[in-house]
Amino acid sequence: MANINSTSILLESGTNEFEIVEFTVGNVNYGINVAKVREIIRPLPVTKIPGMPKVIEGIIELRGRVITIVNLGVRLDNPDYNDKEKHIIVCEFNNTYVGFLVNSVLRIHRISWEKMEPVPNTIDTNVATGIIKMENKLVVLLDFEQILMEVSPEIAQKLSQKPVSSVDVIENRANKKILIAEDSRMLRDLLIQTLHDSGYKNLLVYENGRDAWNTLDKLSHNDREISQDVNIVITDIEMPQMDGHHLLKRIKENPKLNVLPVVIFSSLINPEMRRKGESLGAISQITKPEISELISEIDKYSL
Repeated sequence: MANINSTSILLESGTNEFEIVEFTVGNVNYGINVAKVREIIRPLPVTKIPGMPKVIEGIIELRGRVITIVNLGVRLDNPDYNDKEKHIIVCEFNNTYVGFLVNSVLRIHRISWEKMEPVPNTIDTNVATGIIKMENKLVVLLDFEQILMEVSPEIAQKLSQKPVSSVDVIENRANKKILIAEDSRMLRDLLIQTLHDSGYKNLLVYENGRDAWNTLDKLSHNDREISQDVNIVITDIEMPQMDGHHLLKRIKENPKLNVLPVVIFSSLINPEMRRKGESLGAISQITKPEISELISEIDKYSL
């Protein structure tokens, strides 16, 4: 059994580095951000519940909590999975604990987000968010929020909720311009649709912090006030090329851009990450999947 000490992660905020736990499912190497991991354990006796989807191995009790166990070998359709030893990676997302059944757990790596590349456009997948090139192998970063949404009706429901708004508020939203940086294809599409439905029509949407920064940097060199081009920035934390904390740091260090309100929308909003976001200048930090709360915060700082 191994505990993960989250306070050791990224001692300096906004460094554009992160740490991953490398693990295997079958013969493929995967990674998960250390900030999501609470501990790694050997499998415990699992209770099966009738009617569970095949991807759910069952439930266990761990330190007084009942935790759902997701079988990643089944979810990733890896035929080599059952031939290997097994571990459970216990994670916390959005104040929800869930365990992922994997094969071997290898080691922790600290790497720069610049070394993480997006999944090639030729690959049609909604469960991988990036590829990390190491010396003699590729490590795939998975979209655990997508997997969690697939197995949790409660999370899926929160993602579809929108605040009730008056006609005047919806009309006022139409004039505001929002820049979004989000690497999950599923969440990008959902954010776009939800914001459009809520009246926010002018969106600049990017799949990583680097592309978002390049646009903001270019806008900072024209003669217009930044509010004429962007009224608020919404950013995830985990993204290839440049993470949300580093994007926020660059915005706040730029004399032209530092007036921009920046909201962090991430599944990593634990106390340590919240302190980092506050120290870098985030005006608000919303835990995924609270889209209704996100829209309320956008209203607060842009209308």
